[in-house]
Amino acid sequence: MLRHLYIKDFTLIDQLDIDFFPGFSVITGETGAGKSIILGALGLLLGNRADVKQIKNGEKKCVIEAHFDLADSHLERLFSDNDIDYDAQDCILRREINANGKSRAFVNDSPVSIAVLKELGEHLIDIHSQHQNLLLQKDDFMLGIVDVVAKNGEVRRVFAEAYEEQKKCKRELEDLTQQIERDRQNEDFLRFQYQELSKDEFKEGEQEQLEQDSEILAHAEEIKQVLFDANNVLADEDNNVASILKNIASNLNSIESVYAPARELAARVESAYIEIKDIADEINGGGEKIEFNPALLEEINGRLDRLYALQQKYHLGSIEELNELKQKIADQLGLIDNGSDELDALKERYERAYKECLVKAKQLTQTREKAARTVEKELKQRLVPLGIPNVRFEVSMEEKPLSADGADKLQFMFSANKNSLLQPISQIASGGEIARVMLSLKAMISGVVKLPTIIFDEIDTGVSGRVAEQMASIMKEMGDKDRQVISITHLPQIAARGTNHYKVYKEETSTGTTSRMKQLSQDERVDEIAQMLSGADVTEAARHNAIELLKMCKKL
Repeated sequence: MLRHLYIKDFTLIDQLDIDFFPGFSVITGETGAGKSIILGALGLLLGNRADVKQIKNGEKKCVIEAHFDLADSHLERLFSDNDIDYDAQDCILRREINANGKSRAFVNDSPVSIAVLKELGEHLIDIHSQHQNLLLQKDDFMLGIVDVVAKNGEVRRVFAEAYEEQKKCKRELEDLTQQIERDRQNEDFLRFQYQELSKDEFKEGEQEQLEQDSEILAHAEEIKQVLFDANNVLADEDNNVASILKNIASNLNSIESVYAPARELAARVESAYIEIKDIADEINGGGEKIEFNPALLEEINGRLDRLYALQQKYHLGSIEELNELKQKIADQLGLIDNGSDELDALKERYERAYKECLVKAKQLTQTREKAARTVEKELKQRLVPLGIPNVRFEVSMEEKPLSADGADKLQFMFSANKNSLLQPISQIASGGEIARVMLSLKAMISGVVKLPTIIFDEIDTGVSGRVAEQMASIMKEMGDKDRQVISITHLPQIAARGTNHYKVYKEETSTGTTSRMKQLSQDERVDEIAQMLSGADVTEAARHNAIELLKMCKKL
């Protein structure tokens, strides 16, 4: 439920800071006063697209902030899934638009994406503007109405799972069929590629080893000479580094008794001796292994050439990639040879999933058929007092191919006259009739959909008199059922029924035209309704009528 709205530097509003209350409230004001601006600000909080043109002239940014009471909203999961602090008593939504074009959104001071803001907004406010009447042309809207009345949430969830499963099976079946067909068309080429890749079995890491062996064999004589020279220096029998170090260590040990540091020095030299001896042995062993072998070099280079040729041909850079390609081709050939079995198994799986989906769709249809009769009955009851005494209304249901919302195509059939043929409501109903139908539908589902705040933007367009009173009565009834209903209206019959009355007006200031909004006192309310009754010049008769209208509405 909307508790407080704060707007700063948004189009014609410099600052708005106002409280809202449960029940039925009305907002009035002359055309162009700024009522649509307030709705636009709320729309931004619900995730609508931001525009720098919405910033008040001369300002660097605008801010819209609203406080909501989330009691009984059951939104804890949404908050936890998005890592947002949850406060049922005071949930704060904030939207900021900067002059540089950047827009930021926050929920309880946590930055959130516009998608999260939209998701949350769908659970907080329903703004019914005149363009929403066009929803009566959309199949999914009519289907949604019937599903709400039928309380089909769980049934639709179960169907959706079955539908997605059969769609997945169908997609896999189509993909496999197409894959097998493509592979069969290229079978000869695939078998040639597989044979070519299978001639030489290249192991992982083999390329690096072959390249290293090739380099060593190509420079064998040079390597052998370097190792021979090093070995002579380190391990020559007559005068080598190892023997010299051994003698030094021995001499140092001999003076240990008279020169204490000699002990440590001797240990270090002995360590160097051991290391040099080890190096010398390794060099000697390496030199013995090196042998110039032209035949082996030719064999290694030949294998490398075949490997390089394959890599170049298939535009690959390693043995691993070649082996992956070979395995992929093997899998393709396996599909060609044995794909019929896999295809049959997948066909069977798809058929099972499709049949299961049909069963769930039938269950959904049955619940809708029952709910459709309820919608027909209740809507007629609601429309008769709204000035359509001869209304006829039917929910037409036809079968359609399986889709994400089931196998039912719905159409709202309407006639305002006894002898007229029933036709789709969007084709024959007047603007005023459609408004009344939409109000009745909203009232019907408001008790099922736990939406705390509903805003009607001039839903009374095209009606007056007794019908307006009935529409006001419906909105008042909705507001009394633990809901917050706000109606933007130009009709005094509706304005008088509101528990709280707000006025939007323009004011000329030193900086230009500014839109303001205030909650009216009882006396101010009398003046406002009197003006709505008589026009610009408020007469005493109009004031008297306004007082009587307010008194009458209090008694109702």
